[in-house]
Amino acid sequence: MIGAGAANGASDSTRVLVADDQEMVRTGFRLILSTQPDLEVVGEAADGAECVELARRLRPDVCLVDIRMPKLDGLEVTRALAGPGVTDPLRIVVVTTFDQDDYAYTALRNGACGFLLKDAASNLLIEAVRSAARGDALVSPAVTVRLLKHLADPNPAAPAPQHPLSERELDVVRLLAVGRTNQEICAELHLSLGTVKTHLGNIKDKLNVRNRVEIAAWAWDTGMIRDRQPPPT
Repeated sequence: MIGAGAANGASDSTRVLVADDQEMVRTGFRLILSTQPDLEVVGEAADGAECVELARRLRPDVCLVDIRMPKLDGLEVTRALAGPGVTDPLRIVVVTTFDQDDYAYTALRNGACGFLLKDAASNLLIEAVRSAARGDALVSPAVTVRLLKHLADPNPAAPAPQHPLSERELDVVRLLAVGRTNQEICAELHLSLGTVKTHLGNIKDKLNVRNRVEIAAWAWDTGMIRDRQPPPT
């Protein structure tokens, strides 16, 4: 089902597709996002297969995807639209009632650039959509803390970068991997926002990854953050 916004389609708006098998949830997300002049819901899907079809046809800027849906679940949808091997991946934010670490881990590994719980505050949902549209990532703080603990054991198979990261790039990676935003990285390292963005671009090139989540996953896998304290909830 395509939302009314698809017909109006302001070009300067972030276009969002909402996928959830509960109509009340879809309506709630639409109402929350419609309060923001820069966000527009262009489509709604009631199951995973419909989400994939609509997403490929509408090419929204961001997809909000539930975990448990008929036909295809949110993890399968994420892999189909943003997973390894996808030529032109979409930006997926997974939103779920189910607070399980394996869901978050799999969603992020499948290419999601955000993971939120449905009881998150509306401003967090809005920020997750904006972050995804910018190419950043946002994960519910409580999930982030447990993920860091869950992923604390390094993976010996984690690939080494073709070109070594500089000490400053490693500093940026460590902060990113414990959930710091670009602005927080600027403050902690006393760098300008432009410099942080330049470092992130260089890091992505050196690691051959697509986004912040994959940078963080590399840091977790290599054990870089084993001894760091996660950010407070």
